[in-house]
This record gives sequence, structure tokens and C-alpha cells, in this order.
Amino acid sequence: MNEALRVQYWLDEYAKDHQHPLNQRLHKICVPLIVLSLVGLLWAIPVPAAFAEISPALNWATAFLLAALVYYFILSIPLALGMAPLVLLTVLIVDRLALLPWPVWATSAVIFVLAWVGQFYGHAVEGRKPAFFRDLQFLMIGPLWVLAAAYRRLGIPY
Repeated sequence: MNEALRVQYWLDEYAKDHQHPLNQRLHKICVPLIVLSLVGLLWAIPVPAAFAEISPALNWATAFLLAALVYYFILSIPLALGMAPLVLLTVLIVDRLALLPWPVWATSAVIFVLAWVGQFYGHAVEGRKPAFFRDLQFLMIGPLWVLAAAYRRLGIPY
């Protein structure tokens, strides 16, 4: 099998830049927050009227999340199945954030900046650059890395 299609290859490569315990803890907090904030930012981008007429849930955020799930299914069916309810939870949270009296993009932007500050602080402690500086695909691997750690603790194979 092509090495780039093996999930363990990507998780191992990602892990090389995340050895320090503080960096690992920060990533396990900040990666989900970055995903949440990115979904919120995408949610706020206006969609064509034809999309909105089909469903209010049909927007750039849900399109991105569906594409991400397809990518995850290519890498690992068990991890993708674990990501699916997390994706749904993210959509539900962003939908609730959109009900706040200020724009969802504003809340998302604050979360995005603060979470990235946490990520970069973790990498400063680690003394290594973020993995996505080597390959942008690592931006998609981060959430799987967090979930894979939970799977390992629970003894779930992936």
C-alpha cells in the first residue's frame, strides 16, 4: 500500500513534532478548538441562495466537514467512524454559537486565535516547528492524532 495512504505513517510523522507532554496536552485541547473555530468561520461565509433553499445546514462548513470525513475514511475506517459523531457535535455547537447575540465568525475568530497561540506556545516548549510546516496535510492529521490517542487509551484498534 502507498505509504501516504497509511494512517499510522501520518500519525507517527505528526507525533515526531509532539513529544513534550505539555505540547501534547495543549494540542489535545487546542486542536479540537481550532476545528470548532474553523467550522464556525466557514459557517459564517454566505452560501449561494440555491444551497440555502435546499437546507440551512448546507454551507461551506458542512461541505468542508464532509470532505474531511471522506479523507478520514480513506485513511482509516475506524478513526473516521469515531470522527463522524465528533463532526456532528461540532456542527451542533457551531449552530448554537450562531444563536448568540453577536456573529458566529467573531466568536470563532477569538477561539481560533487563542487556540493557535496555545499551539505555538506548545511548539515553543517542544523546540520544534509545527508539522504542517513540512506538509499541509498535517492540518488534517491533528484531529486524527487526538482521536487516535483516545483510541489507544481505550484499546480500540484503528
